[in-house]
Amino acid sequence: MKEEIAEPAGIPVIRVSAGNIRDDALNPDHRFASMPLHILNQDGRPGMTRRQCTGEYKVKPIKQKVRELLGYPYPARIPKGVFAEQWVGISTDEFHRAKDADVKYMRNRHPLLDMSWSRADCVRYLTSLGLADTPKSSCLGCPFHGNAQWRHIRDTSPSEWADVVEFDSAIRQGNARANASGSRLLGEAFLHRSRVPLSEAPIDHVTAAERAAQRISADEADVLENGVEDGCSPWACRGDADALKQDDFGLAK
Repeated sequence: MKEEIAEPAGIPVIRVSAGNIRDDALNPDHRFASMPLHILNQDGRPGMTRRQCTGEYKVKPIKQKVRELLGYPYPARIPKGVFAEQWVGISTDEFHRAKDADVKYMRNRHPLLDMSWSRADCVRYLTSLGLADTPKSSCLGCPFHGNAQWRHIRDTSPSEWADVVEFDSAIRQGNARANASGSRLLGEAFLHRSRVPLSEAPIDHVTAAERAAQRISADEADVLENGVEDGCSPWACRGDADALKQDDFGLAK
């Protein structure tokens, strides 16, 4: 779909990758960038592992590609004043995530903020173009998914659902590299915030925020889903603070 829209407009679509995080997590010979797994400690207390996945699997390969496009691949020094302008799709609902780039060879712009567009505005515009089914940007097995997004995967893509259920089971004792090196996880790891196997997790529970969103309008339902945005772009990944605003079943505390 991206190519079908971009190509007629003369916009190239470039994909970068640092590998498959789920495969890497289960490979004892591969360095693993920690993803924010929900942990049930031996004493029964909940916890969460560190989040390194956004930087390693999204931001780092994008920066490498930008350097290449500018003609100065690492470790070449990029001359002063040479930079790429990067447009980041952060809407007014999440304006607090709009930040300047942390390197001089990239300069961030936020066109949705310039137009004062909310996510609901984006949904209405996409709907007017017949693109209402445009998905949010997120990793398939992201522990920050809310119940609605887990349901969407289960109900619309059986193969992807089987993939994440299998991964959830396989990751229970933490990443394979740490286990192989003797740094075993002192507890159990889960993808769902309820800290039970994904196949048994209460993803059919509809939160109060979801019900409120449904009463507003179908177009704007995504905005209030689970009280926070699902999805994760390289420059607007949901942080731990967002996830901790809700209890294990997605209810606001």
